[in-house]
Amino acid sequence: MLTNWLNSIQCMDCIVGMKQLPERSVDLVVTSPPYDGIRTYQGFDFDLHKTGQEIYRVLKQGGIAVMVIQDQTVDFGKTLTSFRTIVDWCDTIGFKLFECVIYRKNGSEGAWWKERFRVDHEYMPIFLKGKKPQYFDKENLKIPSIHGGKVMTGSGSRRTDGRTNPRVTRPINVMKCRGTVWDYLMAGDKNPLKRKHPAPFPDQIPYDFVQCFCPPNGIVLDPFMGSGSTAVAAKRLKRNYIGFEISAEYCEIAKERLEQTAEPLLVLTADDQVLQ
Repeated sequence: MLTNWLNSIQCMDCIVGMKQLPERSVDLVVTSPPYDGIRTYQGFDFDLHKTGQEIYRVLKQGGIAVMVIQDQTVDFGKTLTSFRTIVDWCDTIGFKLFECVIYRKNGSEGAWWKERFRVDHEYMPIFLKGKKPQYFDKENLKIPSIHGGKVMTGSGSRRTDGRTNPRVTRPINVMKCRGTVWDYLMAGDKNPLKRKHPAPFPDQIPYDFVQCFCPPNGIVLDPFMGSGSTAVAAKRLKRNYIGFEISAEYCEIAKERLEQTAEPLLVLTADDQVLQ
């Protein structure tokens, strides 16, 4: 029964684990696979295609799967793992690409700093199963408008025939949609327990996606649980979670973090956000 899996982290291969979950039982998936060997993950193997198949099977109609991913650079060329996975999951497995959000961070120059650009981003493709999201609420993701509260006049939008609509005068909303570039400039979260994992992502990432795409009392799945950030976010937002992690060491890190998670996550207020 599904209830036997709720609010637990299972130390096992995620494909084996997901095969034991019922079809159409999960509302949201947020995960970051150990892609391209960019970090050492104790030598475990994984298959993104088979992982995508099982994610699609266990997601409800209207369910969402979010992946945080980047590409390694080999001989001055990108591996294209992110793009290949997006195309495979959409063309072969059956997902729609709802959106691809850019995770902006402070990259490091690295060993090649004289020969290429510093990498300040990762990709966060948002996959949709079905016609439209079953749940979508972006109010908590909005950011302050730099001209919020003012009345301004601007040029009209362009028509499909190339002509421009008349100029428009209107009040500017205090808050606005953050768009498709999301700033997370505190990747390590300064959590010493979490940093025992080689590649943690900011807790705020799953927190934002859970708020936006998972209904109250819904179920969030992370097939590559790592240090437990997705489960921590779900717990703080009073959602159920299921996690799979093949490394016993990382399972213990995630479980310890969950034991320490009692208070709600301190979410950035409007005054704390970067003005756009």
